[in-house]
Amino acid sequence: MAIRPILRLGDPVLRQRSMEVTELDTPELHELIADMFATMEAADGAGLAAIQIGVPLRIMIFGFEANARYPDVEPIPITVLINPEYSVLDEEKTGGWEGCLSVPGMRGYVRRYARIRYSGVVQFGKKFSRVADVFHARVFLLEFDHLEGELYPDLIDDPLKFGFNEELSESGVL
Repeated sequence: MAIRPILRLGDPVLRQRSMEVTELDTPELHELIADMFATMEAADGAGLAAIQIGVPLRIMIFGFEANARYPDVEPIPITVLINPEYSVLDEEKTGGWEGCLSVPGMRGYVRRYARIRYSGVVQFGKKFSRVADVFHARVFLLEFDHLEGELYPDLIDDPLKFGFNEELSESGVL
């Protein structure tokens, strides 16, 4: 298990669409996922897509019991998803401040679907599906966007609602 460097906004690899995973339950896949968890935990993240560590495969991890970056949200079950998909269960969108390990030190206000069903395969090959609401849905959708080559700043409607954490906090916006 190794902590890997996280690619940052501006790296062209982050703009690639990740490829489908075709082989499950392999030692290489298990090692990659272990490295992803070590990397996410070392960075105090809520989620991580494989592309963020330079591996363009459709793999995402997310979840936490408690997270210092998001102290006021409910825990999200620790989840590994391979070749994920989702469907919108309610067209309502909610706005919220998002951060990303590939955009360190910054936050942006993004509107996302508040209720979705996501599905995929876990690393051992079993199919998996879950309904997610509000913040849980937001975390999934942010990681899913990575697999499509998108980052949350692409979705910000108001450029005045994007900035460095410290400045946003000092100005009272966050």
